[in-house]
Amino acid sequence: MNEKQRINIIRVAQGKNSTLSHLYIGGLFCCYLLEDSIRKEKIQGLTCIPEGEYRLRLNPWAGMNAQYGVKYPKVHRGMLEITGIPNFDLVFIHIGNYHTQTAGCPLTGSYWQRLDGDYQVLHSAAAYKYVYPLLVGEMEKGNNRIVVENRV
Repeated sequence: MNEKQRINIIRVAQGKNSTLSHLYIGGLFCCYLLEDSIRKEKIQGLTCIPEGEYRLRLNPWAGMNAQYGVKYPKVHRGMLEITGIPNFDLVFIHIGNYHTQTAGCPLTGSYWQRLDGDYQVLHSAAAYKYVYPLLVGEMEKGNNRIVVENRV
């Protein structure tokens, strides 16, 4: 896959219990992401997904789907799920502000701040409404791979 088509999560900063990342589509910055800590050993609900290349798909049957269908009825077609992650399942790109809301999922944000040694993202819903159709559009073009890299 060439760089112009690539979807990347680039981890750029680490807090005590959180990791701040950037989401790029085709080399363009789209939003911030908040994840749990990077750990060598997975701890259920407290570890971000490991570096690697994974697949994106729309998941219209998971529990969060009904809630997002009501919140975003004009655009929602299923949760943005990252699949093929060893020891992880039902990993969604979704809204939230604090590492305590991630449970291993990337949370979208328009801005970030660091308080008490941890990162949080702000204006999460606005970022989600922006990146959701972009990612769905990429998947419709056959670009359903996402690459996760640690740069911290």
